[in-house]
Amino acid sequence: MAKPRKTSRNPDLVRGIGKYSRSKMYHKRGLWAIKAKNGGVFPTHPPKAVDAAPVEKPAKFYPADDVKKPLINKRKPKPTKLRASITPGTVLILLAGRFMGKRVVFLKQLSSGLLLITGPFKINGVPLRRVNQAYVIATSTKVDVAGVDVSNIDDKFFAKQVEQKKKKGEGEFFEAEKEEKKELPSEKKESQKAVDAPLTKNIEAVPDLKAYLGSRFSLKSGMKPHELVF
Repeated sequence: MAKPRKTSRNPDLVRGIGKYSRSKMYHKRGLWAIKAKNGGVFPTHPPKAVDAAPVEKPAKFYPADDVKKPLINKRKPKPTKLRASITPGTVLILLAGRFMGKRVVFLKQLSSGLLLITGPFKINGVPLRRVNQAYVIATSTKVDVAGVDVSNIDDKFFAKQVEQKKKKGEGEFFEAEKEEKKELPSEKKESQKAVDAPLTKNIEAVPDLKAYLGSRFSLKSGMKPHELVF
């Protein structure tokens, strides 16, 4: 059932002209009683407390370009779980990168979750590197890592050194300069030798293992990858 429409106390006789005058409405609304109750003055309400920080009004127009806002990462980092088939001394096959197809020796897992591997360098040219376990195949071949100390090698070992570029003058800009090869720091060279020396000795003690690590893995015609046993 529809609610009855509320009628005005002062209905219009014509549009804009009320039936009752201002003084008549003053008495009809009971304003005289409110004024008499408060000592002849209409009651006033205290103003609302204004916050110290002004409220920012939203902009009337949107910016023409999208403003990128950083997303809040609420995830807690979890340590990367190492595959059960990868243990210290396991021979891995690299599936991507500069040394794709090379066989390398796994040494340990770093705090970042990446794998620390080495060729050794004198056998197949692969230095100490970090690789993701998603890009390696673990083989059943094991290498004895007794005597190999990699406790001082961590993710900071592979950090790149930032060099400040000098501004070239007008003469140097037009001259063709040969790019100088960046030399590896002596500390990294010594670390490579310290790791490879006992590892190479253990590899040479096993027949055909040195030749196995020196060869590159590749698929030939007729080979079925899903049937291979590594």
